[in-house]
Amino acid sequence: MSTLSKGIEKVEVTLKWDPSPAGTPDNDLDLVAATYTADAPHGDPAYLVHFDSRSPDGTITLNRDSRTGQGFGFDEIMTLELDRLAETYTRVIVGVAIQQGEGRKVFGEIANTAVRIREGYTDLTEHDFAGVAGATAATVAEFTRDESGQWRFRSALRGFDTDPNAFTAEMGR
Repeated sequence: MSTLSKGIEKVEVTLKWDPSPAGTPDNDLDLVAATYTADAPHGDPAYLVHFDSRSPDGTITLNRDSRTGQGFGFDEIMTLELDRLAETYTRVIVGVAIQQGEGRKVFGEIANTAVRIREGYTDLTEHDFAGVAGATAATVAEFTRDESGQWRFRSALRGFDTDPNAFTAEMGR
């Protein structure tokens, strides 16, 4: 039986925050996407996409990376072309990690944080991280492929108190 529901095809995840006050270490937040296969949807990620990498097939890309939050509007932008992902991949988790190089920082200490997820001109969700103010990292979205092969979105704001490397290992569990 055919269906008129297309599911989610291509999304844009954008992240913004204010620069740190003068004389203090930079606030550096990073978007991270983790892909999972059908045989291990809650295991280790098949691969990660972040500031220093991209997906092997070019379906998930970080279009803009900021180390300071300086700029107008959203400072980091990640595009996920879910409709082009190989059938092997059935789950993608998107998160945000705060770099901890200059001492421990949590979302509540960084002004005007926000993440927005949209498909085309439709906003799927927007978070300001107030619900995870004491966290150093957070997941923000989960995309899963259903039995018909269509991608579905679920808002998934969940805080973690860990460094960025440990976060990437834990974010999909």
